Amino acid sequence: MLVSGNKLLQKAKKCGYAVGAFNTNNLEITKAIISAAVETNSPVFLQLSSGALKYGGFELAGLALAFAEKVPVPVAVHLDHGPSIEVAMECISFGFSSVMIDGSALPFAKNVALTKKVVAVAHRKGVSVEAELGQLKGREDEVFAAKHSYTDPAAAAKFVKLTGCDSLAVAIGTSHGAYKFKGTPNIDLKRLASITAAVDIPLVLHGASSVHSSLVAMANKYGAKISNAKGVPEQQIRKAIKLGICKVNEDTDLRIAFAAAVRKFLEENLSAYDPREILAPATEAMKEVVIRRIKILGSEGKA
Repeated sequence: MLVSGNKLLQKAKKCGYAVGAFNTNNLEITKAIISAAVETNSPVFLQLSSGALKYGGFELAGLALAFAEKVPVPVAVHLDHGPSIEVAMECISFGFSSVMIDGSALPFAKNVALTKKVVAVAHRKGVSVEAELGQLKGREDEVFAAKHSYTDPAAAAKFVKLTGCDSLAVAIGTSHGAYKFKGTPNIDLKRLASITAAVDIPLVLHGASSVHSSLVAMANKYGAKISNAKGVPEQQIRKAIKLGICKVNEDTDLRIAFAAAVRKFLEENLSAYDPREILAPATEAMKEVVIRRIKILGSEGKA
């Protein structure tokens, strides 16, 4: 069933778990996410970035909405890293139940002004709004920052009060992409605790893929060249949830699982040419990634 993002997050905040937010770019990824959510009886965010919309058009969004509306578990169809008020408005009009407006690269006052405009329109339509303060280093899809800009707790409190946003993505040391850390993976949990104490809305963790070594090894075994990839350890994600994180984003692990499964199938089945046969193992591999993440986040059985 299609529900607002805020409905999912308020329950997660109250009950002490987090909801997984998974990016989709095609039919197979969408099927993997939804089937995993149904199998685990878990709420879920089905996310599309502006890059995904450029790639698949709003036809891809229509597919996501169709899946969300027909299943028995609560699903929020969400715009991830909305780059402008125009894109956010288009998604709201199309039927998204949640949008992110990402003004994190802007000065504080301009970020506030942009977010307030989106909140005003979205709330009239019953759509929830995620905003971001601080920036994550790295690249994923069309999002890029050359360095970290950590979220300041006092600024976060002021930002939330001024904008009325429903949830806030915070920068505490995670990064977009498969290469999150050069040394020992470490996120600033002390900073997170301070932000949680300063604001009273659900917090969101971006750049949180764990980049599982088994998936990387499988992809590399069959011809990929993903070296020195390092993600966020699952134990740190669990700690972050205890300190107030209510939504955790996942994209990179889905991409690696997809690539690994397709490479393996094609090498082992040289005569295959039916895309349905080729992509079926990838769908199953991504489904397993989503199920594992749902269990880590504690949302299994919380639909």
